[in-house]
Amino acid sequence: MRSTRRAAPAIAAAAALALLGAAVPAAGAVTSERSPAGAVTSERFPAGARCSADVSLLGFTDSLDKTTFEGTAVGGLSALALTRSSRALALADNAGTTPARLYDLGLGTGRGGRLSAEVRGMTTLRRPDGTPYTGADFDGEGLVAERGGRTVLASSETEPSIRRFRLSDGRQVAELQVPERFRVAPAGQAATNQTFEALAATPDGRVLYAGMEGPLSADGRDAEGRGLQRILRYEAGPGGTYTPAAQHAYRTDPGLGLVELVALADGQLLSLERGFTSGVGNTVRVYRVSATGAADVSSVESLSTLTDQRSWLGKQLLADLVDCPPSGATAEQPQPNPLLDNIEGMALGGHLSGDRRTLYLVSDDNNNAAQTTRLYALSVRLPDEARLTGRALLSATDYQPGPTSGTQLPPATVNGVTPPFAGQPIPGFSAVLPATPRSRSASRLLAMPDNGFGAKNNSADFLLRAYVIEPDHRSGEIRVRSHIGFRDPGRKVPFPIVNQDTADRLLTGADFDIESLAWDARGDLWIGEEFGPYLVRTDRTGKVLQAPIPLPDGTKSPQSPDLAAGETPTLPASRGFEAMAASTDGWTLYPILEGARTGDADQRRRVVYEFDVRKSAYTGRTWTFRVDEPGLLVGDAAVLDGRRLLLIERDNEMGPSSRVKRLVVTDLDAAGQDGVLPRRTAVDLLRIADPKGVSTPARPGEYGVGPLFSFPLQSVESVLPLGGDRVVVANDNNFPGNDGRIPGRADDTEVIVIDVPGLRG
Repeated sequence: MRSTRRAAPAIAAAAALALLGAAVPAAGAVTSERSPAGAVTSERFPAGARCSADVSLLGFTDSLDKTTFEGTAVGGLSALALTRSSRALALADNAGTTPARLYDLGLGTGRGGRLSAEVRGMTTLRRPDGTPYTGADFDGEGLVAERGGRTVLASSETEPSIRRFRLSDGRQVAELQVPERFRVAPAGQAATNQTFEALAATPDGRVLYAGMEGPLSADGRDAEGRGLQRILRYEAGPGGTYTPAAQHAYRTDPGLGLVELVALADGQLLSLERGFTSGVGNTVRVYRVSATGAADVSSVESLSTLTDQRSWLGKQLLADLVDCPPSGATAEQPQPNPLLDNIEGMALGGHLSGDRRTLYLVSDDNNNAAQTTRLYALSVRLPDEARLTGRALLSATDYQPGPTSGTQLPPATVNGVTPPFAGQPIPGFSAVLPATPRSRSASRLLAMPDNGFGAKNNSADFLLRAYVIEPDHRSGEIRVRSHIGFRDPGRKVPFPIVNQDTADRLLTGADFDIESLAWDARGDLWIGEEFGPYLVRTDRTGKVLQAPIPLPDGTKSPQSPDLAAGETPTLPASRGFEAMAASTDGWTLYPILEGARTGDADQRRRVVYEFDVRKSAYTGRTWTFRVDEPGLLVGDAAVLDGRRLLLIERDNEMGPSSRVKRLVVTDLDAAGQDGVLPRRTAVDLLRIADPKGVSTPARPGEYGVGPLFSFPLQSVESVLPLGGDRVVVANDNNFPGNDGRIPGRADDTEVIVIDVPGLRG
């Protein structure tokens, strides 16, 4: 018999409209359809449909909830696959003697853009002999509609298995090989109901991914509760066969399972993670996953032994659905957001504007009266992955003319280098600017090291400079052409300096810890430093023009010359103005504290200040940029366009221990009422595609180069947006202390250029 509740003829208006070539609802509008007691209602919601910087809720529908079709309950929907613009297949998981089945869903749009779906047909999945599979031997969880539209691949958690079924009559026509260790114990290492929940094929059908919901017994969970899981990669062969080709390591969030995958092009995927806490409800998160340069872990007995972060698939959170607007949704059981339920299915829909796609989700109600069968439509930003386009190196031991330095360092060999040094080393770059104001060229740069050797008491013989450099990305070398020497002949600095009584009063690393640099509208340079922290203004030749400007709110570091006897510093050492951006017109500066102030209850807060160049004074306006974790640092910042900033967020690790090196976009005009800035990850600097081999050939022992390029250097401290989506990034190598690239060898200074699609989107 037909459905006992007639569903309106659409699944998700905005998504289906996009697929059908019609206009989508306006930004911020959410449409929904619910059918309580047979009634149909439509609601439009104001701006607030945004779930995250990358994801917005377009709509949802409960029109299939607790309906029947031809005597079967339309419930337990665990997978979704689009077959064409107006149709989709939904796979039901099974219990008892219920036949295994697919529902054919008609997609469209109702009046007013209401969201709905209608069951148009059903296919019973059958064994080769024609008898139906049931809940006793088939627990359908993953679904792929194959190219050509005649067959589907469906995964079952029972064994587990991946079988091919003919849509014309539902008969099984093939079964894929499953490695023995993936079998449910005691046959293998998998746990019951924790196997092939996720199944996805690339758009060209050449690669198939089967994801484990939970870890194998040999892999388990780590100390934080993260699942150490495997994704099985199959490659297509003659006659439509698929053969296991590799296993990839995937790490879930603590307490969550991997329930679905969507395969994009070029080794990119989307993943869906889900969990449930009794009395609280569901957690559902959507991630973008990178398999670029992915390691094959087939021979790894236990994933718990992996220590290199590059051994794991890269993962970037697109949205935690708890942050979506509820949009009129209701829940029959406790949920942190009534929009949530047991979401298990995910399918990619049509193109929207720009780099956005429609993403469908479906919830499995477990045939439970307290749960809901719900279909969702999201708008998701999916730009192409970042790619390395240039890389140039300056040798760590490229000493520049000047006095012997490093005489205050212990005379011990560190990473193959022994002080003192015959001249002035370039210990990396803490700031990089165009060599001339307003230039967008990366061929000639003004690059500034910091105070030298990291402390006041060891850097008195290191001269503060900014170097004019020319990175040659063809040869891979950096040429040093000249330098600006910072000095104070006019005696503007009010406190004693190392070269106090000389004519030039050359500034040293014992006077200031210079970290950030910006051109102003007049062609003067502004330095952000950390000992004060101060802002220091110089002319284009490096001559100090006025007294260093302290923070008006009394923020002082332990090294501040302004710290009175007995006064307690309010900022930890080396946490001052590591980052500073200048407005496009050069009249406003945005210096940013690298770390949290002492005593701040929110240790994730990094204060962004506003400074008026004309008035040479702070405006009193501040914002809060919140790093992901309290221990993370803001390494640099630059204005992207308007009042949008591009920031470096990093940890303090290097080499294989590096976890966080990323570029983040924020917008000063989009701050919340509490002054907290939004954030969107633009690129993971540990996972950059290098399809043209820019970083190769690798030097002996070199880490992080090849098809998957990483920038695993401890102090990533320079960022410079160029035209379009290109960005320059450089490192401070903390000479000679860092060896993130080649163990035991002092890191060189690296200047890379990356293309970041969607950077300005």
